[in-house]
This record gives sequence, structure tokens and C-alpha cells, in this order.
Amino acid sequence: MAEACTHDCSTCGKSCGSRTADFDFSAKLNAASKVARVIAVASGKGGVGKSFVTTMLAVAAMRQGKKVGILDADITGPSIPKAFGLAGGAFKTDDGIEPSVSNTGIKVISLNMLVEDPSDPVVWRGPVIAGVVKQFWTDVHWGELDILFVDMPPGTGDVPLTVFQSLPVDGVIVVSSPQELVEMIVSKSVKMAGMMNKKVLGLVENMSYLTCPDCGKKIEPFGASKVEALAQKFAIPATIRLPINPEYAASIDGGAAEFIELPGFDDFAAKVLRF
Repeated sequence: MAEACTHDCSTCGKSCGSRTADFDFSAKLNAASKVARVIAVASGKGGVGKSFVTTMLAVAAMRQGKKVGILDADITGPSIPKAFGLAGGAFKTDDGIEPSVSNTGIKVISLNMLVEDPSDPVVWRGPVIAGVVKQFWTDVHWGELDILFVDMPPGTGDVPLTVFQSLPVDGVIVVSSPQELVEMIVSKSVKMAGMMNKKVLGLVENMSYLTCPDCGKKIEPFGASKVEALAQKFAIPATIRLPINPEYAASIDGGAAEFIELPGFDDFAAKVLRF
């Protein structure tokens, strides 16, 4: 009904007289900022290490001398600040909301920086959450960045749709794990990117294997890797398998993400990000 219209076509699936085929959902970047590239990191389901991969992509870009930022769009499960040991809230200046900055200069904005108690749950409806993500683009003073990584929430709901429609996303990195249902989950993420005319740059298979500390043999606790088969099926140009390693989790929990060395990851990042 017309009286129920919110006038926000981005969250409405109805066809009406107010909707136009060429409606522009793009949001304007903060006036005091300049961002050269936006890379979204997505997954079809939670628990596959998407935030970890986002963090490590930012670290890899920083090691190449790039000016890097992370927009934590996983509003209901923000974990990026902890990985960098960032505590305390963001603050506002004449230029906008100032992001926190890691020890090596990576700029981060997350809802955890804007609430009194980071442990309180976020009980908001989808359109409200999507609106906050858009504000992280329009209201945050990012300054000058070479790359802004967007840590997306899992799935294909309001927030991913808002990111793809409102931000000038240049490419997508998809994160998965080796379980049987992954092919279906990866398919959803890849197809959504295609629907939004966004190119999938790489596929990361996290928790792919672990190395026996005694004999050095690679063990695949979640089954054989499917990353190459999936990449071939969906024409994804770059892949990498990441191991299970308790030391990585300890570093993240300790806020020491910038000191983690992932085998082959810097080369993968250089390929997908084209340093």
C-alpha cells in the first residue's frame, strides 16, 4: 500500500510508480576523503574466517606501502578492532568521524568504536544496519586511501546489497571452507556479485588443512580441498588455501594481526590486488 512506502527503494522489492529503472543508489564519499579502490570480502555463511582474511589482506597491502582502511560492515558481529588491538571509541571532527588507526597505520571503523559497551548485542532491523554501513562511507573521514577493504556480513541480505549498490566496489574476494555444502554457498556469493556487476578477484579456502607438528604431513580435517574445482567452475582467477594454525588465532586474540606471516598470502594478495 502507498501509505506504507518508506521511500527507500533499496530495501523494497515492489514495482511501483515511484521506482525508476535507472535509480541511483550510490552514496557520496565523505567530502574530505579520497579512496582509490574498494574491495569487498564476502562469504555465503558465517564461521569461515572472513574477517581474518579481510585483516590479512589489509596487512598485506600495508606491507606493500599502500594506504589502507577497513570498513567493518559486519555490524552484528564486528571483530576487526580486536585483531589490531584497537580500543576506545571513534571521535568526530569538522571533517567527519575519525577512524581508529593501527600501529602500522591501517585505518579502521567499526560499530564497536561507536557504542558504550562493545559486548552489547545489536538488535536492529536490516534497513537500519544497512544505513549505518552507508554512513561509514559518507560520514567517516578516511583521508586518502589506496585501498579500502569492506568486511561484509555473511549471506546475501540487506547489508551486502547496500554495499554493492552504494559503494563503488572494484572487486570481491570470496572466503570459504572445504565442507561439502561450500559449493552451494560459494555459488550464492559469486552469483550475487555477478548480479551486481562486480568481478570476483579471488577465492580463499580457509581452514583448508593443518600440518602435523611431528611429521610435517598435511592433514585435511574437513575433507579434500575443493578450491581449484570451484575456481574453475566460476572462472575465478586466483586461489589460495590457508592452514589451521592456533598461533594465528592467538595473534588475533592478542591484537597482533600485523605480525602474522601467512605462507604464500602476500603473493596471493599482490595478484588479486595488483600491487
